[in-house]
Amino acid sequence: MFSTKEMPSPSTIFSAYASMTASMMLFRSMANELVQVVPLPIRHYVYDTLRGLFKLEAQKLILVIEESNGLTRNQLYDAAETYLCTKISPKTKRLKISKSPKKKHLTVCLDKGEKLVDSYDGIELHWRFVCAEQEKSNSSDPYHPNSRKEKRFYELSFHNKHQDIVLSSYVPFVLEKAEALREQRRVLKMYTLNTSRHLYDGVNWESINLEHPATFETLAMDPNLKSSVIEDLDRFVRRKEFYRKVGRAWKRGYLLYGPPGTGKSSLVAAMANHLKFDIYDLQLANIFRDSDLRKLLLATANRSILVIEDIDCSVDIPDRLGVGVGLGDGLKKGDQKDSSRTSLTLAGLLNFIDGLWSSCGDERIIIFTTNHKDRIDPSLLRPGRMDMHIHMSYCTYDGFKLLASNYLGINGHHKLFPAVESLMMETQVTPAQVAEEMMKSEDVDIALGGLLKLLKRKRMEDDEFDEVKAENNGGLRAAKKQKNSEEEDESISICKEQ
Repeated sequence: MFSTKEMPSPSTIFSAYASMTASMMLFRSMANELVQVVPLPIRHYVYDTLRGLFKLEAQKLILVIEESNGLTRNQLYDAAETYLCTKISPKTKRLKISKSPKKKHLTVCLDKGEKLVDSYDGIELHWRFVCAEQEKSNSSDPYHPNSRKEKRFYELSFHNKHQDIVLSSYVPFVLEKAEALREQRRVLKMYTLNTSRHLYDGVNWESINLEHPATFETLAMDPNLKSSVIEDLDRFVRRKEFYRKVGRAWKRGYLLYGPPGTGKSSLVAAMANHLKFDIYDLQLANIFRDSDLRKLLLATANRSILVIEDIDCSVDIPDRLGVGVGLGDGLKKGDQKDSSRTSLTLAGLLNFIDGLWSSCGDERIIIFTTNHKDRIDPSLLRPGRMDMHIHMSYCTYDGFKLLASNYLGINGHHKLFPAVESLMMETQVTPAQVAEEMMKSEDVDIALGGLLKLLKRKRMEDDEFDEVKAENNGGLRAAKKQKNSEEEDESISICKEQ
């Protein structure tokens, strides 16, 4: 309770009330006089503007464009990021810039919280880049991140009366414009699995620029086979409507098989450079579950090549030979306890290649490589999974001439060419071995001389191998003949005794 000394007197309260009332009446009188001074059109304009601001806020529609759409990346988010780089104005206060070693120009994009105004067909559109931190997860799943994760998205706001135009016309325009910009400054990428991050994060691949210079013009392979591969690739990319009409996923599978050093990796790079497709290098040894394999497939972009190298030995796939989960090739019974935790199965791999999940994307090529085709499970080899089987064989004389042109600048004939051709018909050498000899000297005669020495040495090794093989076969035949003779003598002896 207040004491009587703390309470103001009635006269003091009345004086304060009278003073406040007089001040309010004075302000009201001044406002009325000011309004009378301001011309009527201006008063209406100010009134309409204030009313319009409140009304516009109520009629504003906001579209949220998130970075990912469930398991897949949002195509519209990537398009908006590319498109808005061309719409940055001097009013923008914060920008993010970066530059890759092989790019000629800087990459400029909006920083978080920044706004940008665009116009389309007389419509004013407001963009804003937003970064929001998500809450920490307490999930026990080992693939779930244990740290806070930033959620990124764009906000596109406009008057709601333009909703139909924005959705049916402006958004497709942004997608088309972004695609044209990407093609104009396209740099091929090589993607590999980022094993240091959790698959649950949604960004499972990390990339570098694909700088492999191999092309079909520089590739040392059989000319007829090369033409066949190019025709098959060109036919694939132009048959989108055909694949849709026949009810097949727009993808193509290739198997590259042959000895090491015959140019399988170079052919993959040449295919990527020919089609302008990115490469995704998938190491199955780093995948432990079928669900992880599906996530990786969904995270790959369209117009890409997925490469699975050494498919015959890259991973021991359970139930590959029908021996049950946890007992694949190369596993012993004693390893069953540890291997049973592996849930990457042959069925999961097959569904990844041509099952329902394989249709989640367009214009994709899957390439398998192996040194031993006979070791691959037959269920992987059928059409629809590996549509075209390409045998990468030893270097031919035509391949040698192409390598001589590339490495030594010999575009015509050379006096040592007949000797090289004759030796190549008698022995086997890989394009990699031929190229290595040509790199040892810039002098044409010395380089070709070194190649001739290599071919002669390999011919001698082949002759020695054939002799040893013949001797072994002769010994086997002699032993077999002796055994048959002994069996015959024994049979005659038995007959005499009878």
